[in-house]
Amino acid sequence: MKRIGLAVNPTKPNAIPVTKTLVELIERHGAHAFVDEESAAKIGRPELGISQDQFPTSVEILFVLGGDGTILGFARQFAKPGLPMLGINLGHLGFLSEAEPEDMENAVQRVLAGDYCLEERLMLQAQVVRGGRVVHEAVGLNDVAIAKGSFGRMVTNRVYVDDMYVDQYTGDGLLLSTPTGSTAYSLSCGGPVVSPHIDVIVLTPICPHTLHARPMVIAANQEVRVEVEATHDELVLSVDGQLFYELENHDVIHVREAGYKTTLIKWRDREFFDVLRRKLHVAT
Repeated sequence: MKRIGLAVNPTKPNAIPVTKTLVELIERHGAHAFVDEESAAKIGRPELGISQDQFPTSVEILFVLGGDGTILGFARQFAKPGLPMLGINLGHLGFLSEAEPEDMENAVQRVLAGDYCLEERLMLQAQVVRGGRVVHEAVGLNDVAIAKGSFGRMVTNRVYVDDMYVDQYTGDGLLLSTPTGSTAYSLSCGGPVVSPHIDVIVLTPICPHTLHARPMVIAANQEVRVEVEATHDELVLSVDGQLFYELENHDVIHVREAGYKTTLIKWRDREFFDVLRRKLHVAT
C-alpha cells in the first residue's frame, strides 16, 4: 500500500481545504496519507501528522501543495534523500507542478497505478570563499545569482570555467542557472530556454554594461569560479531567489553541480514544450 506524504504551504489560498480533500481521496483509493503536523492539525486529522524531517523515512512519494516557490524550497530539503515529489499547483504559474486542484483525483489514481515517470533535475551547489575559508554554502534547483543590492551601482564578476579565464561582466550581476531555472529569472534576463532532459549550466549576465556580453552554456560537470569586485559593499548571493547571503568585495564564489538531483514525478503524456507554450502563453 502506498504511503503518500503531503507537504503544504499554508499561506496559499485554499491550502487547507484542498489538503483535506486530497487526504480523503488518498484514503478512498486505499493508500495512507501523512501530513505535515501543522496542516494535519488544521484539517482536524492530527493523527496523520508527522514532522517534515520524518518524510524521507515514512513515505514513498511526496505531494507538494503550493506554487513553484514551494517546490523549490522542498526540493532543497528532500532532494538529497531522493524523495520523489509531485507538485499540485496552488500558486500562479505552476511551471513545476504536474496537477491542479480540480484534477487531484486523477493525479492520485495515476500515482497509485504507477502511471508516471521520474524525472531527475540538476541542482547547483554554491560556495562563498572569503580569505581562503568557506563562509557560505547552499544548494539550489533553479539558480545562483551574484548581484548588487542597490539601484545605480554596478558589480564586476570575473568568470573562470575549470580555471580557464572566460571574461568579466560589469553590470547588475551574473546568474548561473540549471535547465529547470532557465525558464525563470534567466529567461527574463535574455537567457535561453533549455530542455530539462540535458544537464548543463547557463551563465547569464544581468543587465551587462557592454555590448558583447551574451549568455553562455557549459557542461554540468564543469566548475565555475566567480571573483567579485565592487566599489561598494551592497552585494548579495541568492539561491533560488529564496536564500540570501551578504557578499564582500573580493569574495570568490564556486558553483558546480550538486552531488544529488531533485526527483520530480511527471506524466508521460505531458511534454515539456507543451507546458512551455501553455504556461508562457506562446501562440500556436
